[in-house]
Amino acid sequence: MKRRIRGTTPPVEMKARQMREWPTEAEDILWKELRGEKIRGFQFRRQHPVGRFIFDFCCTKAKLIIEVDGSVHNDEDQKARDAARDEFLARGGYTTLRFTNAEVFGNLASVLARIDAALPATESRA
Repeated sequence: MKRRIRGTTPPVEMKARQMREWPTEAEDILWKELRGEKIRGFQFRRQHPVGRFIFDFCCTKAKLIIEVDGSVHNDEDQKARDAARDEFLARGGYTTLRFTNAEVFGNLASVLARIDAALPATESRA
């Protein structure tokens, strides 16, 4: 049986709301492609809080998390934290895809193809 990740706190929810109001440029570009169930009917949420984490984008039905990472994620300590978080989420059945800002800016079609490939074969409405 897979662990279920749940719960959050008011400060985490407040931070998520703030992050939705002030997205990075790369997040804004990707959100325009994900919103409105544009990829095979799957619904994505942005700056979605789960527990102590805030996901850049999350498709809860597919348990798919998408992170758009800026240069801060090149730091070795941050890489270790990201890996630990991804491992923790994987134990709960989540898959995490990470893209750099440069990938979103320079090759959005490839980013969208990788997201599409990570989604289940059937449409979410089926």
